[in-house]
Amino acid sequence: MPALPIKKVLTSLIDDRLAGLVHASAADDVATRCRHQRFLVSRLATGAVMMVGLPPYLLWRGVPSGIEVLAIASLLLPVFAAVLLVRTGSLWLAHAVSAAGLTGIVVALSSVTGGVASPAAVWLVAIPVEALISGSLRATLAAAAMAVLGVLALAGLDAFAIALPVMDISAGLALPAFALTAISHVAAQALEHERNEDAWRERLRDNEARDRLLLSAIDDLVTWHDRNGRVVDASVSATRLLGSEPARLHGHGFLERVHVADRPAFLQAVSDVAATGRPATLPLRLHVEAGRPDGARLIHAEMRAHRIEHGPHDAATTVVAVTRDMTEHYRHAEELERARAEAERADAIKGRFLANVTHELRTPLNAIIGFSEVLAGEGAPSLSAEQARDYAEIIGASGHHLLGVVNTLLDMSRIQSGNFDYAPEVFDIAGLLQSCCDLMRLRAEAAGVSLAVAASGPVEITADPGACRQILINLVSNAVKFTPRGGRVDLSLRRGVEGLDIVVADTGCGIGAEDLSKLGTPFFQAGAGDYKRQHEGTGLGLSVVQGLVGLHGGAMRIESAPQSGTVVTVTLPRVCRAPETACGPAPIRIAVRGAPQPRRVVRLPLGLFDAEPGLTLSTGPGSALRRTG
Repeated sequence: MPALPIKKVLTSLIDDRLAGLVHASAADDVATRCRHQRFLVSRLATGAVMMVGLPPYLLWRGVPSGIEVLAIASLLLPVFAAVLLVRTGSLWLAHAVSAAGLTGIVVALSSVTGGVASPAAVWLVAIPVEALISGSLRATLAAAAMAVLGVLALAGLDAFAIALPVMDISAGLALPAFALTAISHVAAQALEHERNEDAWRERLRDNEARDRLLLSAIDDLVTWHDRNGRVVDASVSATRLLGSEPARLHGHGFLERVHVADRPAFLQAVSDVAATGRPATLPLRLHVEAGRPDGARLIHAEMRAHRIEHGPHDAATTVVAVTRDMTEHYRHAEELERARAEAERADAIKGRFLANVTHELRTPLNAIIGFSEVLAGEGAPSLSAEQARDYAEIIGASGHHLLGVVNTLLDMSRIQSGNFDYAPEVFDIAGLLQSCCDLMRLRAEAAGVSLAVAASGPVEITADPGACRQILINLVSNAVKFTPRGGRVDLSLRRGVEGLDIVVADTGCGIGAEDLSKLGTPFFQAGAGDYKRQHEGTGLGLSVVQGLVGLHGGAMRIESAPQSGTVVTVTLPRVCRAPETACGPAPIRIAVRGAPQPRRVVRLPLGLFDAEPGLTLSTGPGSALRRTG
């Protein structure tokens, strides 16, 4: 067990020393640094062997001959090449010096063991091959040039019959020794190359694991596409973003999840990025599966696409896209837009409120102040009793009008704040209709409008009698106000599916289609400009009715058209909501009176699996049975 840590420590020390010897120009490039380290290991190992073996050899041989001096000098050149590489960082130059040393050794050994015919001469071929492993073209060419010079040197010795002293070491001993040395040199390079390759592969595995961990930690979906938009690979974030496994997005799986209206833009963006290399950003709507934690089925996303030169998974990969969920951003933007619209609406309501309240308060106040000054002035004794009574009646009417405006504002405020006194009880709604009609009859007769009630027998309902009375008075008051002399206002009570329907219909001037959608808005008066109105009032009557109907959990429907009168239907449940149950304003459904109802089309197929045209049954005015296809 202790041997493994010792081995790791020695390997780490060697790596640290080699890293310190590598030139600064090659320190940043991993591949170049590995080639430098492999060269240094092989040459320094050869130098170490020579340093260890040279002293015993000199002791044994004595004074070396000239050819032996050449061989020893050639053995020193690889060490010099390693020093040159450390100092300059030029790998091809170091290979050239090292190749010169190896060539000198081979030439020296071949010259004393047979010349060109010596088996050692074959090793000249290994010199450029060994340089080829370095991956440098210039180093390979320099080594090949040295090998060619070695061949020419041996050929020249044979051609000129230059006789060199033959060493007394037999070829049978010298050649195996040289072969073992060369094999050891090559083995050292191979081992160093394998060690570097293992480290490189381990580094790649670590990088891939880190990339997978990074992609799994982020919520953004990363997809790799070809130029046609097909997905080559997808990150594991597909499960969180789309509720789908990454493998299901391959091919056209991602395109199928893009909203139909966004698919042309998506394909065009991927194609443009692949062709031009310019990054693109585009919004997308994506259909998601039920596997998402929030249960959403359609999300808003933003995709950023970039071109890559070499895909990590396939040669066809040209575009990488990062898709981010922007649903919360869009929801927040929609909330801001709604808040802005609500603020504008509130500002418009405030403007109408100021205009209406100013008019409603200033007119009676002017009357009260003016006639009170007359009654209290110097000319008061000269007024007749009838004039004084008329002035007092005007002051009283103006005061009652002011009190009505204030009471309406207070009712609206209590309804909106939830402080309205709501106490439902069982009572006869038909009797309430009759009493409200009797209360408003004098006002209707003064306006020249006939008022009638159609309700047979008592009808019990559980509701707030005071609130229902105020609902009826406001509706009848509006109907009488907007009905010209000689018109008619009818009150009726119907038993509906959802409860009781209180219907107030008039033959008045009606409401235009452009104003129907604004009914119920506080201080809004149909047919009136910002500061010009044809009828008195604050525009709060219908808003108060809407709030009171909402307290009961009911609904409203308004049908009207210009010169066609107005029909307001208030639907109240027979048993209204409990007082502690929160409820907002009642929903208002609007319709243009007299407009034709839309026809419903029902398809009648000829057969369950028939592809032939079927029959459609149209319901409504002028309906007919016709064939469609």
